[in-house]
Amino acid sequence: MPDLTKLRAELAAHYDLSPSLEAAEATRVIYERMDRVVPLADWAMFAPYVIAINRLKAERNAVILGHNYMTPEIYHGVADFVGDSLQLAIKATEVEADVIVQCGVHFMAETSKIMNPGKIVLMPDMAAGCSLAESITAKGVAEMRALYPGAPVVSYVNTTAEVKAVSDVCCTSANALQIVNAMEGDTVIMTPDQYLARNVAALTHKRVVWWEGSCIVHERYTAEDLRAYREHDPDVKIIAHPECTPEVVAEADFTGSTKDIIDWVHDHKPAKAMLVTECSMAANIADELPEVEFAKPCNMCPYMKMITLEKILYALHSMTTQVQIDPAVAEPARRAVQRMIDISRKVAA
Repeated sequence: MPDLTKLRAELAAHYDLSPSLEAAEATRVIYERMDRVVPLADWAMFAPYVIAINRLKAERNAVILGHNYMTPEIYHGVADFVGDSLQLAIKATEVEADVIVQCGVHFMAETSKIMNPGKIVLMPDMAAGCSLAESITAKGVAEMRALYPGAPVVSYVNTTAEVKAVSDVCCTSANALQIVNAMEGDTVIMTPDQYLARNVAALTHKRVVWWEGSCIVHERYTAEDLRAYREHDPDVKIIAHPECTPEVVAEADFTGSTKDIIDWVHDHKPAKAMLVTECSMAANIADELPEVEFAKPCNMCPYMKMITLEKILYALHSMTTQVQIDPAVAEPARRAVQRMIDISRKVAA
């Protein structure tokens, strides 16, 4: 985690970051994308950072890739491209900028570096990890291979470069079923999310075995909670992420990746929706869908919330938060990620 005292002193010496209604007015077009969920007083604090970051992006020839779980001031204010893990992995292969700033968690920055070994990839806070990525190691993959000889290993993109390097292919929540169905043989090993694996197992003809990992955000939701909420408000549409338990998924009106969730709400425009995923999802699409009331509760990812405008600005200013991966690890990891992208594109075509 960066030394915030040192970081703030360095930024204060180079930028005027005081709250400013003038800066807020100068960025009104940006603010209008989120004014339903971000008070003007808060935007007056964010706007000086947004102005400084967007100016530095041009100077550094940088792009910012933002995950759908980023807060609105990042998602709408400074990100050049936003999306789920699959969208960002694909976008990382397409960007022409010299510098990529990854606004998400550490495995996402690693994925961008894996796919762009010649580019600078900045991670605003190296401590922004992931409970899933931390739940599996290369040794764990070897243990699964020993239990199920010959079975291909499909590892969630929410894994470290070392785990990707010893996997046959990666997947995301958006394409997990497609990837599993594309594997040869009757048995497929999935790591590390047990609930994504169990939800895929219910939809495929293949035998799926899994590692016992889980997401600290999605495992908190229970079927009992959702039933109680629906009893209180029968008209609510419940949309769940497939990292939730199968019992939660069974209670949902729709289940999909963060991109799929966004698309579903845009297409169906329910009067009231509860997104059973990370808190920022609803906030990021609220202004686009004024006719939809987004119901609580939600669960916050503490790792995603470690990424702030302040840390993004410092990363671009100092260029010191660069992600490095051993080439011996990066090359096989790149093959696993690229195979995922290739299969996804083939199925889509």
